[in-house]
Amino acid sequence: MPNNERESFVAVQKNGDGDLTSFQTSTGRVLAYDQALQEVQAGNIAGVNAFKGKDGETYIRGDADGDPTNNLDNLPTFS
Repeated sequence: MPNNERESFVAVQKNGDGDLTSFQTSTGRVLAYDQALQEVQAGNIAGVNAFKGKDGETYIRGDADGDPTNNLDNLPTFS
């Protein structure tokens, strides 16, 4: 899918430790972390990628573009 047709993450929810737990997309969908990871791996979400951490788990991170304002941790939160 072209980037202009793919959803993007516009807001996040975090747990008490500051870990990302849910994502809100540009179309208003709310995805739990596991659902969001599946969407990212399927190529349905623009501006992010999945990577395997040192612990062997797979995580979501923003594409490196040198702009810290669009890092996932810096997105607004939603309730």
